[in-house]
Formats: sequence, structure tokens, C-alpha cells
Amino acid sequence: MKKQYIIPVFIPHLGYENDCIFYNQNSINGKREKMTKKEVKEIIETNLKNLKEEDAQIEIAFLGGSFTAIDNKEQEELLQIGYEYIEKGIVDSIRISTKPNYINKEVLKKFKKYKVKTIELDVQSANDYILKKSNKTYNFKDVKKASKLIRWNGFKLGHQMMIGLPESTRIDEINTAKKLIKLRPKMIRIYPVLVVKNTKLEQDLKEGRYEALSVIQAVEICKQLVRMFDNKKIDIIGIDLQNTEEISNSIEEKNEIVAGPYHPAFRQLVETSMWYDAVLEKIKKLNVKVKQVEVIVNPNDANQVIGYKNENVLKLKETYDVDMTIKQDENIKQGKIKLKVTQTYNDFLEE
Repeated sequence: MKKQYIIPVFIPHLGYENDCIFYNQNSINGKREKMTKKEVKEIIETNLKNLKEEDAQIEIAFLGGSFTAIDNKEQEELLQIGYEYIEKGIVDSIRISTKPNYINKEVLKKFKKYKVKTIELDVQSANDYILKKSNKTYNFKDVKKASKLIRWNGFKLGHQMMIGLPESTRIDEINTAKKLIKLRPKMIRIYPVLVVKNTKLEQDLKEGRYEALSVIQAVEICKQLVRMFDNKKIDIIGIDLQNTEEISNSIEEKNEIVAGPYHPAFRQLVETSMWYDAVLEKIKKLNVKVKQVEVIVNPNDANQVIGYKNENVLKLKETYDVDMTIKQDENIKQGKIKLKVTQTYNDFLEE
């Protein structure tokens, strides 16, 4: 099976004047003017040169806003650039990101013409009240209609949802996941809300009308959502926000984030925390007081089991006084673990 490679091209939000309260679009995509054909081609060429896989499935992705809301002529120009690479056999397909209220039969007909394969819908929440509070111009009925049109016309459907929206609770976010699962997307992105400079949300934060999630809170919510989508075999293609020069964890003046669960390895935090839960669950099922364990995993999973900056090893020691060592075994299926008790407390006391 070919490895999939995405070439991300971030398009300014020129076609959508009613910005959401948490978006300063210039900061999100790091772009302040209309992107030229030359710039788009440079991005594509740079990515192609850096591609290490000789036999990869390559997709050009126009992301960063609502693609179908920009001027139709500009849409056609961008799609044509991607289509030229497809005709030459260099690229396999095109992916676009857009809002549900900008999807209709004519739009989908145009996408088919240019070999668009994947359409990601900006959903954010299934709760219309929360969508309105976030200044969205669509409701969940629009999401359902667009999702069905996309699937019926043979495109791969993707959804993007957010956690930590104004007045959204964990229950709201679980309900959103449940409703999206019913719409049968092939893939999902989960974004934690970050408070960015010069947005309505920053003003709400300063005036006490909004409270941002902490990293720990965001990780716990995302773990639950990931399990829900995993159980339904929905591919999770993102659990973070695209990093740009303006959105970073640096303390430099150009950093645009003022609050929220930003972390340079947020997805890794979620995944390593899930591994910690899996190891702990196996330990708790044992009928002995464990002192040392050896966790056997596929080499591809080893770093995640150890945790970001050795977090899982340290946490298990500090919380339960259990020493954990990792053994790599290619015969172990990726995503699975075997646990071997190497010392119990009785052994330890007898020494």
C-alpha cells in the first residue's frame, strides 16, 4: 500500500468576510495577501523535492479557510495548477477544505472536472447555539446536507471539529462526535481552540466571558474523542493546529497566541497519554503488587509508550512507584502491547 503524502497550500480567507470570533485568519495561515500562481507552484515544487518516498500517493491540499468562498476565478486558477500536476502523473489528486454552506451540485461538478478527491468540511460543532456564538454562518443542517452530497457524488468526506468553543462543554463535544460518526466521514481533524491576538475571543477572554482550556483538559477530551472515532474506523488525520511562524510556542513578539492549549507536540501528548492508560489498565488487572514491568511493543510505538520527554515512565514511577522498561519486538502488531512483570513488591521485600 502506497504511503500518502499531503502537500499543504494555505489559502487566505479572502472570500469569507464574517470571520469567526476565534480566527484572525492572517495568523492562522501566516498569509496576508492573495497567493499568486508562482507562490503556489513554489510550495508544490519544494514539497516534491523534499519527498523521500519514491512511490507515494501525493495529494495537493488547499487548506486554511473556505476554498469555495473565494472568487470563482481564483478557485479555477488554483485547481488548474493542481490539475496540471495530475495530468503529468506527478500528483494523484487534490484535496480542499471548505464550509458546508458553500457546497452544492455545481461546486461538486467543478471539483470532479479538476480531479478533486477529498473534501474536508469545517464543522466545528453539531450544536447550533455554539455555532452561532462562534459567529458561524451555517448550522448543523447545512453540515448534514453537504456531507450527504459529498458522499453521494463519490468524494472522500472529511470533517473538522473543535474543542473548547465558547460555551461548549465536554458533553457537547462528545455529542458532536456522535453526530459526525452518523454522517460517515472517512477522516476527522480535531482542533483545540487557541486564543489569537486581535480576535473577538481575545476580547472575551480579557473581559472574563471566555475561559480557555488547559493542555491537560484538552488532552483528556481529545483522548475520549479519538477512542470514539477509532472504534468506528474513522481516520484521525489531525489533533492540533497547523503551526506557522506567527503561531508558535516561542516567547518572541511575533507569537500570536495569547491563551489556550497550545503545545508543539499536542498530538503526541494525546497519543502517549492513551498508551499510559493502556499500560496502567493491564497493570491494574494483575493480582500482584507490581514493582517493575517490561512493556513489549512494536518499534514504531516505542517512543509513544515512553512518552513525550519520558513522561509515561516518570509518571508511572511517581504515581504508582512502578518502574517501566520498554522492549521492542517487530513481531508485536503495531498498536498492541504485551506486559511482563519483572518484579513484584514481595520479590523486592525478600531481597
